[in-house]
Amino acid sequence: MASESRFNDEVFVARLHNVETCHEAFTEIINYFSRPLYWQIRRMVIDHDATNDLLQNTFMKAWSNIDHFRGDAKLSTWLYKIAINETLTYISRERMRNQVPIDGDDSFLVNNLEADSYFDGDELQLKLQKAINALPEKQRLVFNMRYYNELTYEQMSEILDTSEGALKASYHHALKKIEQFFSDND
Repeated sequence: MASESRFNDEVFVARLHNVETCHEAFTEIINYFSRPLYWQIRRMVIDHDATNDLLQNTFMKAWSNIDHFRGDAKLSTWLYKIAINETLTYISRERMRNQVPIDGDDSFLVNNLEADSYFDGDELQLKLQKAINALPEKQRLVFNMRYYNELTYEQMSEILDTSEGALKASYHHALKKIEQFFSDND
């Protein structure tokens, strides 16, 4: 998650609920969270254009529901939940569009990566992305959040409404499957 050292949820929630300051506060939130949310989404869908669309949808959904945000959870947690739900909905639609069985892998996403002009990784990065996309959706999500975003299990538990123990197990299984993928594809 974005460094929250200079971000005060209570101040922002108050500003968001004040008619005179809500637009300015929301603009600051967009500026503050766009980059980490972009990368959270991008690691799941791979495609740059789809990521931008999903990021925009995330902020539009947040804006339209801002009156319902009471501050019980951190603002970052709420935004990540929206982004992840938007992303999972998109992946489900893409699976249907690509006629991927429910229990099939999401290798069609890697095809997007290979065609993405914004991808600047080397062959090893591409191989890692293929390994990650071969993971079941939940393991892929947990792996990306832990490995790339360096979220704690506690933070992930708040976002995903899953126990820390289950998240640790998912991450461990994901690591083992990625190691196996690299062993099998050497």
